Amino acid sequence: MTKRIHSSTKNFRNTILSAFKIVYLSNPILYFGISIIVFSSFWISFNMLDQLLFFSPIVYFYIPDDAILGFIITNTSATLLAIVISMNVYVIRNSNLRLDKSLLSGSLLGIVSSTCASCSSVGFLIISTFGGAGIIATGFLTNYQIPLKLLSIGILIWALYVVYNRITKSCMVNHDNNNKKKEIR
Repeated sequence: MTKRIHSSTKNFRNTILSAFKIVYLSNPILYFGISIIVFSSFWISFNMLDQLLFFSPIVYFYIPDDAILGFIITNTSATLLAIVISMNVYVIRNSNLRLDKSLLSGSLLGIVSSTCASCSSVGFLIISTFGGAGIIATGFLTNYQIPLKLLSIGILIWALYVVYNRITKSCMVNHDNNNKKKEIR
C-alpha cells in the first residue's frame, strides 16, 4: 500500500515538473519574466495592504510578531499567482482558441480573495461608500482575514491544477509548434 502511494506521489510530482518544463523551457525569458513581474507587483501590493511595507518618508519593511502568518500566506499567494498567470499566458499563446476560459481559471478570484479590504484604506472606502453594510463587510473581512486568504490559496492551487491539465492533457495546446521551431533553427 505504501509503495503504491509513494509511486503515485512520485508520478504526480514528475508530471507537475514536466508541465513546468514545458512552460518555462519553451521561452524562459518570457515566462520567467512574467513570473518575476507578477510576483514582485503582488508582493509589494499585498505587503502594502497588510501595512508591512511603507514608502514614505523612507522605504521601510517591518513584520510584527502577530503578522508572520499573514506574511507567509501572502508570499505563498504571490508565488502561486505568478506561476498560474505565466502558465495561463502559455496556454493562451499556444492554444487554438485565443480567448477561452483560461482567462478566468481562478487567477482573478485568487487575487480578489487574497487581498484584505479591511487591512488598509480600502476598508475606509468601503465604509464610506456603503455605510452600515460597509461596516458589516469590513468587520467580516477583519475577523475572517486568515481563513479567506487560505481559501484564496486553495483557489490558486485549483487554478494551477486546471492549467496543468490544460497543458499536459489537452489537445487544444499545441506543443509540437515549439518543438518544430527549435528543430528548424
